[in-house]
Amino acid sequence: MLLPRVPTLRSWCALAGPSRRTLVSSQIVRHENPLGIPRRVANPPPTLPRRGGPPQRSRIKGVTHVIVVASGKGGVGKSTVAANLALALLQTSKLARAPRIGLLDLDVFGPSVPKLMGLERAGEPELSANNKLVPLQNHGIKTMSIGYLLPPSANNDSPVVWRGLMVQKAVQQLLFDVEWADAADADLDVLVVDMPPGTGDVQLSLGQLVVVDGAVVVSTPQDVALLDARKGVAMFRKVDVSLAGLLLNMAWFTCGTCDERHELFGSADAFERAAADMGLDVLGRVPLVKGVSDGGDAGRPVMIQSSAEGQQVRDTMRGVGRRMWEWLGARAYERAGVRG
Repeated sequence: MLLPRVPTLRSWCALAGPSRRTLVSSQIVRHENPLGIPRRVANPPPTLPRRGGPPQRSRIKGVTHVIVVASGKGGVGKSTVAANLALALLQTSKLARAPRIGLLDLDVFGPSVPKLMGLERAGEPELSANNKLVPLQNHGIKTMSIGYLLPPSANNDSPVVWRGLMVQKAVQQLLFDVEWADAADADLDVLVVDMPPGTGDVQLSLGQLVVVDGAVVVSTPQDVALLDARKGVAMFRKVDVSLAGLLLNMAWFTCGTCDERHELFGSADAFERAAADMGLDVLGRVPLVKGVSDGGDAGRPVMIQSSAEGQQVRDTMRGVGRRMWEWLGARAYERAGVRG
């Protein structure tokens, strides 16, 4: 069953005023494509079957492994963790060559990767010869986000006001219409996917359409965050996505006048019990450090900083990076068709 025709991103942008976008022109009215990428008839986006089981999962062209970073609750630092995990993988690889790491922002309504990676005003991505989006790169990481494709504004506050169908089509394009391989056709070793909070359309689309090699679920210590983290774990298990483990963020804060750990969001005991109840490993416990927030706002993630206060975070995230490399190396590689 083909998806019905939906408005293009250009038609939505018209509601927000004039736009200087170059990827979309007013003449392109034949495209059922919210991002304005020309349709490639030979390789249409996947469609849901009329009956029977879910669509066949595929590998993303130009990507060897996919790791998703998710949380059931917003505001737990998931995007910051995703950006720093991508950099940790870059720094802890045991490959004989420099690793190739990507970061994909699938949070359509609240994209954070452009800000976190210092690419907030980098402009729109170019199109490759294959009519695919060319990732923007900084700090050695290739990135893609819908934030790069929104109309420019003085405060970078253009909202995405879309219904579910538009979101699903945008997600499909961000998954399958990005030129991750470089000019020498060298694939990414790992693509880290920053997921939106919750258990909705984006999570379901990813779980049904893409072979995911592992999921990292982020939570803070308080019960209200752990409740939604449990839902996120249950969702991944329902769509048969393997869980690499849990990561505790903002575990404690150490003030500048003492060496005592202050558990501002409650004891980690509940988190430890939840991990044990769900049979999941604890990948790391990340403290609350001011430099993490300040660095993210400045487009300089803590993994590329050298401040003493961020050293414990860097050590923890490098430990998570090493564990994820071990996770990928120990698992049988799932063979599947390639889409993109």
